[in-house]
Amino acid sequence: MQHLQSLFDFLRAGITPFHAVAHAAALLEAAGFVRVEDADYWVLEPGKGYYTTRNNSSIIAWRIPEHAIGGWRLTASHSDSPGWRIKNTAVSSQGCVRLNVEGYGGMNMASWLDRPLTVAGRVMVREDAGIRARLVSIDRDLLVIPSLAIHMDRAVNDGHKYNPQIDMQPLYGPEGCRSLDSLLAETLGVAEDAILDRDLMLVTRQQPTRIGPEGELFLSPRIDDLECAATTLFGFLEASAETDSACGPVWAMLDNEEVGSGTRQGAQSTFLRDTLDRIMEAVPHSAQAAQRALANSLLLSADNAHANHPNFGEKADPANPVRLGGGVVLKVNASQKYTTNALSGALFREICRREQVPVQLFANRADLPGGSTLGNLQSHTLPIPMADIGLPQLGMHSAVETAAVADAEAMVKAVAGFYRIHLRALGDGWYDFG
Repeated sequence: MQHLQSLFDFLRAGITPFHAVAHAAALLEAAGFVRVEDADYWVLEPGKGYYTTRNNSSIIAWRIPEHAIGGWRLTASHSDSPGWRIKNTAVSSQGCVRLNVEGYGGMNMASWLDRPLTVAGRVMVREDAGIRARLVSIDRDLLVIPSLAIHMDRAVNDGHKYNPQIDMQPLYGPEGCRSLDSLLAETLGVAEDAILDRDLMLVTRQQPTRIGPEGELFLSPRIDDLECAATTLFGFLEASAETDSACGPVWAMLDNEEVGSGTRQGAQSTFLRDTLDRIMEAVPHSAQAAQRALANSLLLSADNAHANHPNFGEKADPANPVRLGGGVVLKVNASQKYTTNALSGALFREICRREQVPVQLFANRADLPGGSTLGNLQSHTLPIPMADIGLPQLGMHSAVETAAVADAEAMVKAVAGFYRIHLRALGDGWYDFG
C-alpha cells in the first residue's frame, strides 16, 4: 500500500489532461527535475533530470546519464479520458440554462447521468504583455446531466440508445442565473473580458475511494489511464537515479489517445522522437551513436486492460483470464494493435521475474475486436522494441472505474525494475542483462 495515497492524489488532481500534466510536473520538480521549454535552447548536464511539455497536456521527463547514451528505457502512458467537451456555455431550453457539449472518445454514456459534475480545463487569458494559459477548476458541485424519468420512457431498462445531442446535455441552472463565464473569471481572479478562449470539459465529482472487505479494490474516475501514468512515474522517480550509467531513462504521458493520438501532442506526433533527438544533439552524440542507442532501447506502452468481469465472463478469452489483483498485464494482438511480440514480451517477463512481480496475459476473444493504444502509433516515428502493458480494471470508459490496490503496487515495482536493469542488445534478438 506504499504508493496508494500518492496514486489517489494523482487521480484527484488529474481532472483534465492539463491538470494531470501540472501535477506530474510538480512531482518532477519536487524530485529535482528542471523544466525546459520546446522553444528554448537546451543545455543539458550529465546526472541531472529535465522535463518538457507540449500543449500543456503532454509531458516528457528524462535524466541525462553520466556517460555516453548507450540506450533508452522509456514508458509511455496517456493523460486523457473519455468525457464531454464544452462548446457553448449558455443555451436556454424549457426555462433552464444548459451547457452545449460533445463527446470526447468512446464512453459509457449512461454512467454520466444523475451525478454531480463540474467544469475544469484551460483558459487563455489576456495579460499586459500578451496571453497566457491558466488552469481552472470550479471546485463545487455545479451541474448535472438529468435522466428522463422512467414514466416517460418505460422501455429504458430494455435498452436505450443514447443520443448525445438530446440525452447528454448538462443542466447548468434556471434561466437568468449567473453565467459560467462569470464563475470562471471569479475563480481565476480576472475580468470576464480578459478570457479570450477556453478548453473546458465536464468533470465528475466522485473522489477515489477504497472498496471491498479489506479495501482490496478502489473506485475512481480516470483510472484509465492515470493509474498507469502515475505508477510508471513513481517507478521512474524511484529508479531513474540508479539506472545503468549509460542508459537514458525517459517517462512520457501523452494526450489524445482516446481520439486516435493524431495531434501534435499525441502518440502519432513526433514529440517523443523530437525530444530524444534534441537530447542527443545537446549532449552531443554522432548520428551513428544515436541510431545505436535506439537499437539498444525498449519502450513500455502502459495503458490499462480489461479484467474478467464477474457478471460477463463470456466476454473474455477463456484461455487468458485476467484477474483483479493478479498483477501487471502484458497485452498481445495478432494484428499488432498491441506491439508486444516474443522478444519484447520475454524481456518484460524476465524483468518482472527478477522483481517477483506477477504477469498476466491479455488477449481479446478471437471474435471480438479490441482497440489500439500508444505503442503501435508511437512506432511510426520511433523504431524500437515495444511491449504493451497495463493494469486490470472493470468499467473501462465509464465515468467511474474499478481496479485493485495490489496491481498498482505491482506496476510501480515492475517499472522501477525496468529502469534499473542493465539491458544490452548483443544482436538482433539477443540480449544480455548484465
